[in-house]
Amino acid sequence: MSGLKGIIGAAAVAVGLVAGAPAALAAGGGHGPELKHQSWTFDGLFGRYSEKQLRRGWEVYEGICKSCHTLDYMHYRNLEQIGYTEDEVKEIAARFEVQDGPDEWGDMFMRPATPLDGFAEPYENDAIAMLANGGVVPPNLSVITRARDHGADYVYNLLLGYEDEVPEWATEADPTFSLAPGKSFNTFFPGYAISMPQQLFEGILEYSDGTEATPEQMAKDVSAFLQWAAEPELEERKGLGRMVLLFLIVLTGVLFAYKRELWKDAH
Repeated sequence: MSGLKGIIGAAAVAVGLVAGAPAALAAGGGHGPELKHQSWTFDGLFGRYSEKQLRRGWEVYEGICKSCHTLDYMHYRNLEQIGYTEDEVKEIAARFEVQDGPDEWGDMFMRPATPLDGFAEPYENDAIAMLANGGVVPPNLSVITRARDHGADYVYNLLLGYEDEVPEWATEADPTFSLAPGKSFNTFFPGYAISMPQQLFEGILEYSDGTEATPEQMAKDVSAFLQWAAEPELEERKGLGRMVLLFLIVLTGVLFAYKRELWKDAH
């Protein structure tokens, strides 16, 4: 029976690895509102990405985020995985310039990007990025949902967590708290003082599919897009997990039937 218990335990672990267990969502500093968990299409054992949502998320990234943030581990050709055609990807890539070279004179030069290129960098180097962003280099967003607790939920809440003024609960928790010049208050950012100002506003973007681009909709779409950027293999991993789980269930049944047959004369 210990063998059967081990197999059943392994099946439970497989479920946990594939589906993921929900966790309590705490705010950035532990005193403010809790993170609001969203219903994501990629949640759960049978979760999948929504191509329409990922394409909208790309539009948010391209229209708002790319001016400061990189996607270091992504290439334009990867956009074909979310439903863009080869020609569309070529057109998208050509809107950006990337550095190439050296040329015949030994100089580096700029040229239109191709699908094979990585996403264009918004700044030539970190020093320029720091000068443009109050001494802070904007983080690479390729793995942001894996680098932060609660992943896409954290990104979603962060984008909507700005306050025009420091709320009372923050000063009650720490009477000495104040915002340094150039900082914004964000309920879900660790320490609450964030260098990035609020980005999502009504009317800042129009979706190509006609979806109303409210701040909440844009936050959810770009959070899903960044989840895909960090884990494009999610659907394959979950498919493999389902196959493993099914195999373990069948194997457990076979072994249980074998055990009953083996011990039937002993009872």
